[in-house]
Amino acid sequence: MGEAQQTVLITGATDGLGRAAALLLAEKGYRVFAAGRSAEKRAELDRLAATKKLPLQTLELDVCDDTSVNRAVQQILQKVADIDVLINNAGIGLMAVAEELKLDDLRRLYETNIFGLLRVTQAVLPHMRQRKSGRILMLSSVAGILTPPTYGAYSSSKHAVEALSNALRLELYPFNVEVILIEPGYIMTNFQQTAKGQAQSYIEGSNNSPYAKIYAGAIAGATNSRRESKTTPEDCARVILDAVEASHPKARYTVTPLAKWAAFGKRMLPDTLMDSFLRRKFGIEREETE
Repeated sequence: MGEAQQTVLITGATDGLGRAAALLLAEKGYRVFAAGRSAEKRAELDRLAATKKLPLQTLELDVCDDTSVNRAVQQILQKVADIDVLINNAGIGLMAVAEELKLDDLRRLYETNIFGLLRVTQAVLPHMRQRKSGRILMLSSVAGILTPPTYGAYSSSKHAVEALSNALRLELYPFNVEVILIEPGYIMTNFQQTAKGQAQSYIEGSNNSPYAKIYAGAIAGATNSRRESKTTPEDCARVILDAVEASHPKARYTVTPLAKWAAFGKRMLPDTLMDSFLRRKFGIEREETE
């Protein structure tokens, strides 16, 4: 699929993994529409693309808004004949134990990570299906394979992305539309700082929380994993490029050694052993009975 000037739409493309993928694909000759909500970040990316003379332009797109999504897709199709590749990258994080999880926070998470992803997919799919050609990449996560403490909400959204992608892969086979999962592990971006900030608000909101040690262990474990990770957003972008260009793409591509290990461990090891590993990693110990 490496022909010049194929068109790619990337959601959440003004920061982190999406931004790295947008720049790399544009450098490789794809016409990239980098979508995002922040006008400031879009302007910054447009300036960079102009400086480098890249075939990349940004557009406003809020995956949580029907009108915004439909308008963005129509704007693209007024400029190009087809959207050849859709990369569903937009997503938000949340760290909270299940008992204390605010349902409004969970709804906001699902609105972006699941409903938003499906909303954009449904807007683009009819065009791909009618011409019997296209490729859709879904950004999942190692959290879609394993669920650490405080990640119940976020992991559940990524499990849903995995399930939707598995179904779509079969449903779209007759129409020659490929659906591919990208499963990154810990990569240092602004995404994690936002999720950590949300966790902090839960801790500060309940100073006497019985889960204080769980929060502390989860934040420390995640922070250490990201600090130790040698994988960059650009590394993830190269995996995305491989998935876009593969003549026979795999159903899923793991990114980072942790994601590869987690995928292997989930297939081969019993849950009790995986639980034991996660308890040690995040410092979870059973409280003594009085």
